[in-house]
Amino acid sequence: MTYPDRTAAGRVLGARLEHLRASMPLVLGLPRGGVPVAAAVRSVIGGDLDILLVRKLGVPWQPELAMGAIGEQGVRVLNPDVIRHTGVSRAELARVERLERAELERRLAVWRGSGGPVPIGGRTAIIVDDGMATGATVVVACRVVRLHQPARVVVAVPVSSSEAVHRAAGEADEVVCPLVPPDLGGVGTAYRDFHQLADEEVSVLLA
Repeated sequence: MTYPDRTAAGRVLGARLEHLRASMPLVLGLPRGGVPVAAAVRSVIGGDLDILLVRKLGVPWQPELAMGAIGEQGVRVLNPDVIRHTGVSRAELARVERLERAELERRLAVWRGSGGPVPIGGRTAIIVDDGMATGATVVVACRVVRLHQPARVVVAVPVSSSEAVHRAAGEADEVVCPLVPPDLGGVGTAYRDFHQLADEEVSVLLA
């Protein structure tokens, strides 16, 4: 199965989340790619839409390979297997984290401004991304959300590796993923249109 684009994938995902409609969920898109998916999910099941800011910590010479991720409020999760296999040093990890922390703060200023997030406490929070390769980013997203004491944490993605589904299941109350190929070459292979979103596209969706 190949999705035409992120919006189409979000509609497919929304159909798998109909059982959560009555809870008036809070749908949290991970910028940038998860936001159009989340907006489409919300159009199907209702509730509220917001962003959840996390940043992947990519291996310096292979940025798409996540050695961990960071989120708001200083949360960090590392992938020890990737760090050990690639031989990333502490100094290299610290440098990547410093750069990604600066980008996270920039995005906070762009998309949050002087406003705050939609309150999560006591709600069903659905964390949405356009896909999971290692699951590191979604794991840290779950931990950020847990700090706000939601009633339930659901991870919902259109495509994922089986490894990432397993990792997310250890953090979330439920994982929903319609497409788990036996060998995920990359999240983008599941989409015909997988363009890099601009900040303005995300702002329009959130508005």
